[in-house]
Order: sequence, then C-alpha cells, then structure tokens
Amino acid sequence: MIRKHLLNVVLMLLMLPLLCRAQDDTSASVDSTLEIARAGIQAQKAAIVGEGMNLSNGDAAAFWPIYRQYEYERSRLDDGRIEVIKEYIDKYPDLTDAEAKAMAERMFEYESRIAALKRKYFKKFNNALPALTVTKFFQLERRIDLMMDMKIESALPPLTEAQEADQSKQE
Repeated sequence: MIRKHLLNVVLMLLMLPLLCRAQDDTSASVDSTLEIARAGIQAQKAAIVGEGMNLSNGDAAAFWPIYRQYEYERSRLDDGRIEVIKEYIDKYPDLTDAEAKAMAERMFEYESRIAALKRKYFKKFNNALPALTVTKFFQLERRIDLMMDMKIESALPPLTEAQEADQSKQE
C-alpha cells in the first residue's frame, strides 16, 4: 500500500516538468497550477506518512499536530526552492556564470535551512514521542525527499546540455 502512495507521488511529480515548460502560459496560471499539484503531493505524502508510521491512537494524537506544523514550515522553505527551479527553467539554456552561482548559493542556503528545520522538529517530536518512532518518521521523510528530488532533478535539463548547445552555436 505504501508503494501505491509513493507511485501516486511520483506520478504527480511527473506533472512538474510539463507545468514548468508551459512558458507560454501566464506566470499566474503556472503558479496556480503548481500550487494545485503541490497540494496534491502534500496530501499524498501525509497518507504515506500515516500508513508508514502505523501510530497508536496516543502517538497519533501527539504526532499529527507537530507534523502539520513541520509541513507548514517546510512548505514555506520549499517556496524558495521552487523559485530557484522556475528561474532555472526560465533562463536555461542561456544561464550566465553569475546566475548559476547565485542559484547554487540559494540552493545551498535552502538545504541548510531544511537541515535546521529537521533538527528543530526532531527535538519537538522527541518531546512527545519515543525516539524510535521519531527516527522512523525522519527515515521515511528522507526516503520521500530522495524520491521527490530524483524525480524533479531528472525532469530538469542538465547544464551540460546548455554548454553543448552553446559550443555548437560558437562553431
């Protein structure tokens, strides 16, 4: 059953490149479409977490309010990542060195903030739940993150393609 939910998340992520490549659409319609897809992904993720955690009623009562706070804060951080991805798509394949450097710096900052958020919520979860339960959640969270990252990254064109296209233009 968890695999079914993970597959649904992957399928929703497949929509991301189609949405991002819809450059002829207005920015507002792309943003609203991304928000709808994002809401669906978050719902699927909550279902995966619920099924994967298999919490007792008492643990669930402690877990879900903290989880909702965590996901809210996480989504605010993810906004920054989405902005970098949209900028990358807008500027690809004509990305300059300065733009690439700035985007990389923003992604490093995003990753640092995500790590800090996870540390913060690891403590919050541990105040309410056994350490094994909390560790199980963060292991599941890591696996979901890896899967989503792989899907998003595989949908984006690598800079090597931009460099090859640039070299072809120069020749």
